[in-house]
Amino acid sequence: MTQSLTIIRPDDFHLHVRDGDALAAVVPFSARQMQRALIMPNLKPPVTQVADALAYRQRILAALPANSTFEPLMTLYLTDQTTPQQVYAAHAAGMIAFKLYPAGATTHSDAGVTDLFGLMPVLEAMAEVGMPLLVHGEVTDKTIDIFDREAVFIERILQPLLIELPELKVVFEHITTAQAAQLVAEASECVAATVTPQHLLLNRNDLLVGGVRPHHFCLPVLKREQHRQALVEAICGPQSHKFFLGTDSAPHAQTAKECACGCAGIFSAPIAIELYAEVFDKAGALDKLQAFASENGARFYGLPLNQQTITLRKEPQMVAEHFVYGDHAHLIPLRAGETVSWRMVD
Repeated sequence: MTQSLTIIRPDDFHLHVRDGDALAAVVPFSARQMQRALIMPNLKPPVTQVADALAYRQRILAALPANSTFEPLMTLYLTDQTTPQQVYAAHAAGMIAFKLYPAGATTHSDAGVTDLFGLMPVLEAMAEVGMPLLVHGEVTDKTIDIFDREAVFIERILQPLLIELPELKVVFEHITTAQAAQLVAEASECVAATVTPQHLLLNRNDLLVGGVRPHHFCLPVLKREQHRQALVEAICGPQSHKFFLGTDSAPHAQTAKECACGCAGIFSAPIAIELYAEVFDKAGALDKLQAFASENGARFYGLPLNQQTITLRKEPQMVAEHFVYGDHAHLIPLRAGETVSWRMVD
């Protein structure tokens, strides 16, 4: 008998949908699986103003399939020029959070923050109104090994910040290390984390052994197997309510990934919930999938639980080799041409 599982429709609390033709190509995949998604603001130029975020939201809604109930939740890009007044205006306009990109840390982060502690009045305003700070947790010091940048960020920036401003709500985004999992588990209830499917399923061997695999290149970069195992233990462990679904699905054209300087980002949106089901199934913890995918994030952000449900069936499905991505371009998903062991039933 085929195993099936029905859960509350999930939310994706870390999603890139780009803009223009790319937006139209990718947002239907998330809308099929997710009820809500927290939209990342690192467009070019970045989404730093409320009016820009509201306009972007309308473009996302216009790209949705007919009768879709998908809801984009909007964020603003934190810069060195952000002011407390912008925080108050963003909160009043229904913005969900501000996103910290350390300058130069990842895709489209050139306008990011150069000195987080120079923005203490802004962070204090966020704490006052209850707006979370979403953290891309890596230092950009060129003397620090890329595999150590998350751990060094914890030591140099995040731990001091949590001591100085303990009432600030912080989401440690797309965590990749045992150190990050431990920090979140031991921190106050003001601190939570998103975890991606790639960091739960892959380690750095999957990126580098047998040749560089550009479609497994993301930032933060994949880490050692011991860190992958620590993340799986965290989402299944006694403090699992502090971890929730955030795919960091980040589409790039095949030509932009398979080149001399391939860009960072993994596109997982078409099979996101199936990949997470595979992780929990392998860990013997399918009973914790609904909390991770559909409850923990909503509760952290103070949102109601979704009313709709989805059903997953344990049967293999073949992942497409590629999808259309704008004019004459292909988009390569995670597991392209391979199988995933679960299927979302339409």
